[in-house]
Amino acid sequence: MVSSHGSDDDRIVRRKLSDQVLERLHDMIRTQELKPGDAMPSERALMARFGVGRPAVREALQSLHNSGLITISHGERSRVNEINPATVLNHTDGLARLVLGLAPGNLDHLKQARQLFEVGMVRIAAAKASVDDIAELRDLVARQRAELDSGDATSFISADMAFHRKIASLRDNPIILSVSEAMLGWLFEYHVALLHRLGSEEVTLREHAKIVDHIEARDPDAAGEEMRRHLERSRASFETQG
Repeated sequence: MVSSHGSDDDRIVRRKLSDQVLERLHDMIRTQELKPGDAMPSERALMARFGVGRPAVREALQSLHNSGLITISHGERSRVNEINPATVLNHTDGLARLVLGLAPGNLDHLKQARQLFEVGMVRIAAAKASVDDIAELRDLVARQRAELDSGDATSFISADMAFHRKIASLRDNPIILSVSEAMLGWLFEYHVALLHRLGSEEVTLREHAKIVDHIEARDPDAAGEEMRRHLERSRASFETQG
């Protein structure tokens, strides 16, 4: 006999209709009944299929849109988006920036995480980089030089990010690349400029060139150590907003 003093876990909770519709729509996307680029069924069709009213359907569709799974455009049919690691991380940008802004220590924690991540990535690059990859890395260092000579600080930062993004891409792992791009983007958001100390830009260029040298020499230990020193040094050069 069940006690009349049951726990909260025993209680039957009625789920919102919109949550149930959302679960069904997730299933349709997961099973590829709805594929990337497909138009979503009309609200009327979904109402008929699931036996629910328009408010439940609209709330579920809005939840899909908010999570980046579909795009709702006024005057057009909603469409299913391409789902990949970048989709997920792009929709955490707002939350990530909020977390970074809540306490100064969070930004430093992100920089520490980036250092651990990139030291590992450059070691892999030293083993996997092709001749073309190395040429592209050298071109990116040259692009940084050109941006520095032009005095365009924002473009210099963008070229710096492209250099580190290229190293992350050599693992041929979309999750690693997306995480790298997300971390670089969050750091960029909080930096007034990449380097402030006199001559630091030149130091960055020399460090990047040395990293490429070690990658070309197939020396993961040296590449990892150079990347560690580079990021340790540049952390002290960053000046955060506020």
